[in-house]
Amino acid sequence: MFNFTLKTTSEKFKARTGTIETARGKIQTPIFMPVGTLATVKSVSPEELKAAGAQIILGNTYHLYLRPGCDVIEKFSGVHGFMNWDRPILTDSGGFQVFSLAKLSKLSEEGYAFQSHIDGSRHLLTPEKSIEIQQCLDSDIIMCLDQCLHYPAERGEAESALQLTTRWAKRCKDTHSKKETGGALFGIVQGGMFNDLRRHSLESIAEIGFNGYAVGGLSVGEPKDVMLEVADVTIPRLPAHAPRYVMGVGTPEDLVELAGMGADMFDCVMPTRNARNGQLFTARGAINICNARFKYDMEPVDAQCTCYTCRHYSRAYLRHLYMARELLAYRLNTLHNLHYYLDLMQQMREAINQDSFDVFKKEFYAQRNS
Repeated sequence: MFNFTLKTTSEKFKARTGTIETARGKIQTPIFMPVGTLATVKSVSPEELKAAGAQIILGNTYHLYLRPGCDVIEKFSGVHGFMNWDRPILTDSGGFQVFSLAKLSKLSEEGYAFQSHIDGSRHLLTPEKSIEIQQCLDSDIIMCLDQCLHYPAERGEAESALQLTTRWAKRCKDTHSKKETGGALFGIVQGGMFNDLRRHSLESIAEIGFNGYAVGGLSVGEPKDVMLEVADVTIPRLPAHAPRYVMGVGTPEDLVELAGMGADMFDCVMPTRNARNGQLFTARGAINICNARFKYDMEPVDAQCTCYTCRHYSRAYLRHLYMARELLAYRLNTLHNLHYYLDLMQQMREAINQDSFDVFKKEFYAQRNS
């Protein structure tokens, strides 16, 4: 079961709201997906994720394939039962992790041949294998395997990568269609930082036909203005009847800008990773809790925030925990950052539904500059 219903489109922006229906529940868009790479969002429980407002989380094919492995997860009838999460899960194809983590990876028409970053064992990740693993995980949304690019990439490299990504997308769809039940399949648009190649890629992927469409290859080191230009060329041209997913992006400002272009789904490690590094997001911008000015501060992280951390703990206490490297620091910081991101998405949904996204955006930046 998978269906996307477009609810509202802003008259002054391309921003929109909608509902994704899956067998494990509905997802109100635009939405941010916390990253649970290894069947866990680091330091927080599934119950805490729900309390923070998480509607869907992201897992990763590469990592779960290597550890604990499909043989383990199959005993639990999928990753949901394994991790005690009864809401939707989207799984990344594993291509980016092979590209960035694996030892001695080699790309060919067949797929990615690589050595595990864990034990050096040899593997081959093909489009067919990626889909089969994700079906084993019983993912609600499955991603096609694509070729990831470094930045900067020459035009010839970008063109070759999008062509291979298109051929792999066809193989992914063929494999996915062999199983009558299972998650929805999303295609991925590539093309580097070349606008014409992006347009060509999205036309090719849309022609194949998928349940949803993702924009890959952004936030890989390119300047912010380049990222936003490529996004603005790509996102509004994606099929309007399907969810639009921008992969691996990003900052709160990125989410506001890209939602304004019509993006529906986001994921990024930033709220969780930065929490473990002591950076906390607030309406007035990010703060580093290790800063000495917070040593005696009795105020919460963000006076506007209603998260568990802000309702119970002071900046002084959070600084103490972080400086002492107490494990509770990572949990409380992560709970706050996830709540901030998910609440930001809720605010955007409300603004779009009320056709006041322009007012929301103006206030969002005004608070940061105050």
